[in-house]
Amino acid sequence: MQITLQFKVFLKNQNLMESTSEQPFWQRQATTIKGVIIFFLMLVLLIPTFMIDDLIRERQGRQQEAVAEVSSKWGQSQTLSGPVLVLPYQIVQRAADGKEITRETKYAYFLPDELKVDGNVNPEKRHRGIFDVVLYSSKITFEGSFSQPNTEKLVPAGAVILWEKATLAFGIPDLRGLEDQVTLQWNGQGSVFEPGIPLPGVAESGIHVPLALDAKATDPHRFRIEAALKGSGSLFFSPLGKVTSIKLASPWPDPSFTGAFLPDEKNVSAAGFEATWKVLNLNRNYPQQWISDQNVDFGNSAFGVDFILPVDNYQKSTRSVKYAILFIALTFLTVFFVEMGQSRRVHPFQYALIGLALVIFYTLLVAISEQTSFNSAYLISALMTIGLTGLYARALFESNRMAMLVSGTLALLYGFLFVVLQQQDYALLIGSLGLFVILGAVMYFSRRINW
Repeated sequence: MQITLQFKVFLKNQNLMESTSEQPFWQRQATTIKGVIIFFLMLVLLIPTFMIDDLIRERQGRQQEAVAEVSSKWGQSQTLSGPVLVLPYQIVQRAADGKEITRETKYAYFLPDELKVDGNVNPEKRHRGIFDVVLYSSKITFEGSFSQPNTEKLVPAGAVILWEKATLAFGIPDLRGLEDQVTLQWNGQGSVFEPGIPLPGVAESGIHVPLALDAKATDPHRFRIEAALKGSGSLFFSPLGKVTSIKLASPWPDPSFTGAFLPDEKNVSAAGFEATWKVLNLNRNYPQQWISDQNVDFGNSAFGVDFILPVDNYQKSTRSVKYAILFIALTFLTVFFVEMGQSRRVHPFQYALIGLALVIFYTLLVAISEQTSFNSAYLISALMTIGLTGLYARALFESNRMAMLVSGTLALLYGFLFVVLQQQDYALLIGSLGLFVILGAVMYFSRRINW
């Protein structure tokens, strides 16, 4: 009897093998073929994802255009370079008989021994359409002293020094930002700056004051400059003093201290910030005095503060788009695993519709974040996408349980992405650990699928 039973089992297996061998290839490999089709759909859906990335860059460009348009009428980012004392001299070439052949005018430049800057900056947020622009107005005082220019080692012997034509120059990139006359107290005597810098080697744009220096003076020259200045985005200074001390105060709660030097002391709170810098001439790569034959650039030593907006919706949206392939792949895998355990089959076109719903999440995120905060936009967009995908899964499988499974998977993914987007220093670590856990879950649930 046992032999008879084994023979029946053998016949049954033989019939099964014969029936399987009679099936066409596409039926025997249906699961594998469908997996390949789904993978191809994932790659195709990367095309609209790249288009959304381009859309975000376009909106960023529109924002920058709005900032530039408002700033062009108010005042651009300002980098203040000054004061610089400029002393002209003339080199005369004579013939053997003493007759003058040529006379060339050159300049000697002198930086202050001491420079103290005290500034109070009042930023404000302006709107250009749906975009925000940070503008500021400021009251800034410059105080310090110049030593009497020592020309012996700087100016060639025999040159004619024009002491009466000395000039105090002050570099300001955007003169439209000046709200009032800039006044100068020089050795106790007052004067007003004139527009432009009619001398080479200081700055492309700025203001100046003619000075008549006494060649026989020995005492230091004290100065005080008061300026009311407008600008946008950032305020920077060049440390031109042998010792430069700068103190800035502002009610803006979100400063970004940047440039060549960071503050020695800073206090940032919801009520604003205070910051102080102290920079020596040894900390920068240009001298205290030079002549016009030398090229000196103040730009690499500039430092100051950026008045940033606390949330950059476009930056976070760009970061979120980088996870699009992960969302599409895991959602497709969830639907695929559910399909393998159900009698109902999902058409590739239906997979494509689910993928498009996931892609549209990012356009919703960008559009809504332009009208409200990023976190609110993220919540609204995620709920809309989860609801739409869940309802569609309910219609496909006619099962509330399967719809909840698909919706729950998406909710976990959007929650994970939200946590990553809120991080700066630990975003890579959290993202890598999360991807490792997700890969482990996929491997676990796919281990028993008969491909």
